Amino acid sequence: MTEVAGAGIDDDQGWSERLAWAYGLTAPDPAERAAALVRLAGARREADAALLRVHRASQPSRWLRRKARDWAAADKAYGEAASRSLPQALWSKPYSQEISTWPGLPFALLYLEWEVRYPREWTRHAKAWGTKQTLIREVATAGHDHRSRAKLIDLVGLVVERSYRCKDREYVRVARAVDGDELRDRLRRAHRSENPTARLHAGYVLWLLDRPEIPNTRHVWRTWLAGTLT
Repeated sequence: MTEVAGAGIDDDQGWSERLAWAYGLTAPDPAERAAALVRLAGARREADAALLRVHRASQPSRWLRRKARDWAAADKAYGEAASRSLPQALWSKPYSQEISTWPGLPFALLYLEWEVRYPREWTRHAKAWGTKQTLIREVATAGHDHRSRAKLIDLVGLVVERSYRCKDREYVRVARAVDGDELRDRLRRAHRSENPTARLHAGYVLWLLDRPEIPNTRHVWRTWLAGTLT
């Protein structure tokens, strides 16, 4: 994950002060989501403008010392603007920090939940498939607290109920990381449901959970699918 200078290097309170409005992106009330989208649009415009100033400050100049100062100031301003926008703020996680202790984790989960619950709005306003993939791989680990673990189980349960979207296959990593009775009970309910997509996807994930040595590849999926349908 690319590190954004100046963003995310603080505590939970700092993240909440900058991005508390983003919880409206997953609100069931359309008016609340619309208000959050307006905030997001403004934040992204500011981040994009700040990044443009960084690029301009990076242009060659014979006044190298002044140019270096200009670039440092522009880069700092971009980091601050990016920390107030999605998905830019989520690019700030230090490589060495455990995901479970990263103050940005609640907003990483929020970003993933937004994509699952309101995919059209996510695609229109903040689509970033690489960020989605990276975040899923980052959160697919043991050691989460109860709240984060419950959110991850919910995400897996929601994903198996819908038609496949780009990078959804990565959620098998999450399922394996949070495997347990709670997840399996939810997957079994989906497998017994009247939703054919849920039955298929939940069946595949359950099959993989029982076979941790088998990789989740396209070939394995196609082979399993052919055996299921014959």
